[in-house]
Amino acid sequence: MHISLKDIDAFVFDFDGVLTDNLVHIDQNGNEFVSCSRADGLAFDVLRKLNQAVFILSTEKNSVVAARAKKLRVPAIQGVKNKSRSIKELVDSHGFKLDRVLYVGNDLNDFNAIKLCGFSACPADSHSKILAETDFVLKTSGGEGVVRELLEDVLGLDFLKIMFDK
Repeated sequence: MHISLKDIDAFVFDFDGVLTDNLVHIDQNGNEFVSCSRADGLAFDVLRKLNQAVFILSTEKNSVVAARAKKLRVPAIQGVKNKSRSIKELVDSHGFKLDRVLYVGNDLNDFNAIKLCGFSACPADSHSKILAETDFVLKTSGGEGVVRELLEDVLGLDFLKIMFDK
């Protein structure tokens, strides 16, 4: 399958296992910490510069998700029990077309959203049923630059040209 940016109305990213390495670190006070890739930060800057609609969709309601989304300047929809329903609501409220939404997820709670959207991708370390269902299986594991690989290698975007006019 070939896809380009002009085929996509919106990008929707799961958080845990896509933007993180799917691990959670907890200190003695119960504070959670996760690992994210700075390479994805630049990728979100590129999407913003290209005026692309981007969302983070997370089952959890967590201050870690909110903090990372704020830093990336991406809206985060949290505490989602039914990701398919949330995507349909996004599509309806923004005038997107479902067959032009690219969803990136990694685990079984992403399965129906992947099937619903026109395009899908997943990190290399995703659940086997997700690996079998998505359009694009990335070489990168969750939290190691999934968004960056998606934009540069799958969509063929040139970050130097887009960000620095080179």
